[in-house]
Amino acid sequence: MSGAAEWHNGFFKNSFYNPASPAAVEKAPAEAAFVLKQLKLEKGSALLDLCCGPGRHAVEFARRGLAVTGYDFSAEYLREAAARAKKRRVALQLRRGDMRRLPWRGEFDAVVNLFTSFGYFLKFSDDLKTLKGAARALKPGGLFLIDVINGDFIRTNYAPRDWHDLGDHYLLEEREAARGGIYNEWTRIDKKSGRIQKKTFFNRLYGRAEMTAALRKAGLAPLKFWGGFKGEPHSEESVRLICLAKKS
Repeated sequence: MSGAAEWHNGFFKNSFYNPASPAAVEKAPAEAAFVLKQLKLEKGSALLDLCCGPGRHAVEFARRGLAVTGYDFSAEYLREAAARAKKRRVALQLRRGDMRRLPWRGEFDAVVNLFTSFGYFLKFSDDLKTLKGAARALKPGGLFLIDVINGDFIRTNYAPRDWHDLGDHYLLEEREAARGGIYNEWTRIDKKSGRIQKKTFFNRLYGRAEMTAALRKAGLAPLKFWGGFKGEPHSEESVRLICLAKKS
C-alpha cells in the first residue's frame, strides 16, 4: 500500500469524507468548552483554528466571544463553515491555504489544531513547517493546542482492518505500517446506491515523546498533556493525544 505525497488534494470532499458528521457536530460544544478552559482567553482574543474543516469548532469558539479565523485547504469545507456560521449568526474569517505556508506573524493569542488534522505529509520537515508557522503566527507567549490520535496507542493496538457502519454507508479501513507512520486505505460503500469509493492517505504517528520533540523544534514549549476532551490524564493507552504548548 502506498499513496501520493500530496494525497490530500483529492481526499477532503464531502462525497467521500465529512468531518462534520451529526455525531461530530453534537460533540463539538463540549470539545470547544474544554479547549477554551485550557486557553483561558478573554473575549475578543484572536484565535486561529488551523485546519478548521467545516467549522464545527470554529463556530463554537466564535459563539463564546472570540475573534476566530478558520484556515483550511478544502474549499468545499470552507463553504460549509461559512454556511454554518451564517446559520448560527456568528462572524468567522475564513481563508483557504496550505498549512505548511501560514501567512501570519504575531497576530493570534492562540492557535488550535484539532481532530488529527496534522501529520499528513511523507516528510517530517513538512510537519515541522506547519508547527513553525503556527508558532510564528502567535503573539509572544501565545498558546498552541493540538489534538491528534495517540501514536503510542495505535502502535500497541495495531489492527490491519476494521469495518464501520456509519449510517448511510459502510467504511472499511485497511492499514499498513510505514516509516514514521501508517498508510490507510478507506473503502466507502454507499448503502443506497452500492457505489464504492477508495482513497489512500498517510498519517505520521505522534506519541508523547515525538510530539514533545517536534513542538520544541518549532519553538513551542509543551505545558500539559491529556488523553481526551474530558480532561483524562494522558497515557500510552489513551486513544487521543492533546497537548497545550506555549510560544517560547
